[in-house]
Order: sequence, then structure tokens, then C-alpha cells
Amino acid sequence: MKPKGTDPRILSLAAEVAKSPEQNVPVILLKLKEIINTPLGSSELKKIKQDIYCYDLIQYCLLVLNQDCSRIQGGWTTVSQLTQIISHCCVGLEPGEDAEEFYTELLPAAAEHFLVLERRLQTCFINAAKGEEKDELLHLFQIVTDSLFWLLGGHVQLIQNVLQSDHFLHLLQTDDVQIGSTVMTMLQSILQINSGDLLRIERRTLHSILDEIVLKLLSTPSPVIRSTAAKLLLLMAESHQEILILLRLSACYKGLTSLLYKQEPGTEFSQELRQLIGLLSPKISQEIEDQKLHQAVCLIQAYWKGFQTRKRLKKLPSAVITLQRSFRSKRTKMLLKLNRQKEEEDHKLQLQLERQRAMRLSRELRLSMLKIVHPGQVEKHNREIEDKSALIIQKHWRGYRERKNFHQQRSSLMEYKAAVTLQRATLKFLAKCRKKRKLFAPWRGLQELSDARRVELKQQVDDYVRRHPSTQMSDVTSRELHSQAQEQLQHYLMGRVLQERAQQHREALMAQISTNIEQLMKAPSLKEAAGKEPELFLSRSRPVAAKAKQAHLATLKHLQAPWWKKLGEEAGDAIDVPKDELSIELGTLFIGGTKPP
Repeated sequence: MKPKGTDPRILSLAAEVAKSPEQNVPVILLKLKEIINTPLGSSELKKIKQDIYCYDLIQYCLLVLNQDCSRIQGGWTTVSQLTQIISHCCVGLEPGEDAEEFYTELLPAAAEHFLVLERRLQTCFINAAKGEEKDELLHLFQIVTDSLFWLLGGHVQLIQNVLQSDHFLHLLQTDDVQIGSTVMTMLQSILQINSGDLLRIERRTLHSILDEIVLKLLSTPSPVIRSTAAKLLLLMAESHQEILILLRLSACYKGLTSLLYKQEPGTEFSQELRQLIGLLSPKISQEIEDQKLHQAVCLIQAYWKGFQTRKRLKKLPSAVITLQRSFRSKRTKMLLKLNRQKEEEDHKLQLQLERQRAMRLSRELRLSMLKIVHPGQVEKHNREIEDKSALIIQKHWRGYRERKNFHQQRSSLMEYKAAVTLQRATLKFLAKCRKKRKLFAPWRGLQELSDARRVELKQQVDDYVRRHPSTQMSDVTSRELHSQAQEQLQHYLMGRVLQERAQQHREALMAQISTNIEQLMKAPSLKEAAGKEPELFLSRSRPVAAKAKQAHLATLKHLQAPWWKKLGEEAGDAIDVPKDELSIELGTLFIGGTKPP
């Protein structure tokens, strides 16, 4: 979409480019330099750059850079001026809707075209024979380099693309002093703008750049190249500890420090050399290692503190919910308590009003009865009322007394019920035992048989033997087999008897435990216990009673001890009690199934 309010000069220039032949387009595009260099305000200049971009004039300039310079009017001079126009138009441009295309396609393409143009200029400079031609080509090379640096200064994200480009590496590897100095100066300026992109490039490319800089520092005879290489290497080592560690510890740069010591001490860049040697020395390297470890420790602490903070923040909602729940529960209990108190007060007031109303009705009834009754019958009527009142009072008193007696006898009633339950379980258990004893009792021989019964049984046995003839077996073998069967049967019956006794013992213990639990659950608290109710809390097990007695005596001894004996004791320390003191009153403990002396 074309913008509104476009500068008429740009409109006419775009129309002229569209109508002109291809060989005249580069010269026409040079008119953009006059439009851009017009002294206008910043907002107007931005508007002009947007119009130039929207009418694809920057794309036309990039297309011209790909053409053969010998066919372009003005040659390398026209092309170098177009690079200035492109860099000035791209810096400070706000593309608007086409931002993605501008940043991802146009800008990287422009940087790549600049590098290709520099390589072509480098080739022409090396092949040139005349001195004036070389000076002119070097001047144009510096113009293109400045245009590239201006573009990188306005769009820092292109630095990584330039450093990773093979064309840039070829430019850096040149043997020409002037070209190499210009390229290394541009690299130094780029790293001063943003040195972080140096670590984002590929490892192989970084090693190639370092190798070339070290090679120029050590083997180039030109002091300008060596000075620029020393400054550049010092800047890279000071900016990034990884590069400094690589220069000192890598096998590729082994012996670099000794070679730097052999450089001429009186050179102009001796100060940079001393600083570089100081950085590569073991002491500085140790400090760098310590600093790196310190940074690692700080990073670990930061991650740990962040984890702890996030953990606390995750627990915070649950803590708030718990606090809210407890507050609401307490508030609900207080409201219930207040409502209960209010209801009790209302109930008392209602009872008091009912009593007053009943008293008033009773008196009115008595007065009305006195008016109706004959004067001679008044005394008799009063006696009848008194008798009825006495009966009502007696009835309420007897009910109160019986309820009181029932509450007092509640514990004994529970004991009676528990005894009945135990007796029932015991009788049932004994009946089972007798039944099993009768079923599994050993064989005691045959009962007395009559002669007729013996003859009948003998006849049955003979008939069975005749119908089922047995295999041939000796008498001795049959007796041994019979004795073995009897032994196995007796062993089985004896083992089963022991298992049944163990099962009966377990059932009896379970019944006793269930009875004790039922009594303890139905028993009142120790504060409310009266009479024989505290006896419910006595254990029916001798080990439990002994352990309880030991704990009680230990507590009494600890409480009666003087304060200086308790110094240094903690709440969880055990208290030793002598066995003599433990067995003083052990005989008076209540044991279930025994009578107290």
C-alpha cells in the first residue's frame, strides 16, 4: 500500500526509473543522495526514507550492486555512492507493515552485497598496476567499508551475519597491508559496538578469526597491521573470558605468550603487548578462573534462591487458605456459641413467663373455686387440693431420686452387663470345646456286643471278603501299615488340638479386649467419675499395670526432686526408677480375674 503525502521528487524519480532503460538506472538512482542530504527535520527525513522503501528504490539499488561495474556509467564510483545511499536509507527507517521482510530479507541481503562488492574491489586493487588507480580503488574500498559499518551501527543484529560470512573471512585473510588494515579496523569498531555477537558465531569461524589475527600479529612485518592486531586481540580478550581462556589453555595457541615476549619492546604498540601478556600470564589466568568460579557460585545461589522463593510463593495460597479456614471455623464456633446462649436465655425467659402464667391461672382457678364452693365445704376442698399437691410433689421427688440412683448405679450396671457378656462368651467357648473334644476324642475300643450281633457282623464281613478278595499281603506287613496309619492319625489329631487351643486363646483375648474397649468408651471422664467409676480405668493386664505404675512413680519422683537435680534435663529425657521402689506397691495392683486381699 503506497503512503499518502509522498514527496513529489520521489514520485518523479520512481517514474523515471520505471521508464528508463537498464543502463541509465544507476545514474538516475544517484539523485537519491541529493534528496537524503536535504537539511530537513527528523520526522520529515523518516517520511522520505519510508517513501523510498515503499517505492522499492532501495531494492533497485541492491540490484545495481549485482551488475558488472564495467557496464555501469561511472563504474566503481557510482556503485560506491549507491552503497552510501543504501546504508543511509536503511538506518533510521521504520518499515511499518513490511517489517518482517525488511529485517529478515532486505538487511541481510544488503550486508552480503556490501561484502561481495568489497571482495571485488579487493581483487581489482590487487590486479591494478598504476599507483593512481590503486589509490582510487582503495578510496572506494574505504567508502564501501564505511557504508557497511554505518549499516551495522544502525542494525546491530547484522553483526553476527557479517562475522559468519565467508566473504568477511576472505577479506580478513588478505596479504595486502592497506586492505588488511582497513578490514581489521572495521572489525575493531564492530566489536566496540557489540562484542557479544562474537561468542554467538560458530566455533570454527571464531577459531579462524583468532588464527588470522594471531598470524598477522606475529608474522606480518607491517607495524600498522601488527598494532591493529594487538589492539584487536586485547579487546577480544578483555571483553570475553572464554576467549582469554581459549588463548591460554588451547593447544592451538600454545607458546603464544613466549612469542609475544620476543616482539620488539620499542614498538608503538608495546603498551598493548604488555597488557596482552599480562592477561595471558598464569596469575591473571588464576584470577579469571576465580572470578569465573565466583560467577558460577552467584548463579547457583540465584537459581537456588529463585527456587526457594517460587516454592514459598506456591505454598502461600495454601497457607492463606488454611488461615482463612481456621478463622472462619473459629468465627462459626463463636457465632454458634452466641446463638446457643441467646437461645438458652430465650428459653429461660419463656419458662419464667410460663411459670408466671401457670401461677396466675392457678390462683385465678382457686379464687373461682372458692366463689363456687359452699362456705361449709371450703375446708374439705382445701384438704383435697393439698393432698393432690402432696402427691404431685412426691411423684416428682421419687422420679428425681430414682434418676439420681440410676446415674449412681450406672457403672455397676455396666459392669454387670460386661460380666454377663463375658459369661455368655465363656459358656459358648466351653461348649465348643466340649463338642470338639467329643468329636476328636481318641478311640477307646468297642462297646459290648451281643452274640447275635457278633454272628451278624461276622456274616457281613465274610460276605464282603468273599465278594472283594484282597491282594496277597503278609500279616507282618499289614500290622506295620496299620501302626503307621495309627501314628499319622495321632500326630494329626495332636497338632490339630494345639492349633485349636491357640485359636481359642486368641478369641478369648479378642473378647477381653473388646469388653475393655467398650467399658472405656462408655466410662465417664476422670473429672466426672465418682464412687467406683475410677475402677473402670484399672488394667486387667499385669504388664500394662506394672508399666503404668512405673511411669506414675517416675513422675512423682521427678516432681518431688529438688530444683538443682533437674538442671540440664530436657523434656524427652527418660527418668530411671530403682526396682525396689517399683515393687513396693506392685502387690496391691488390680489384676483381672483375681480378688484384692
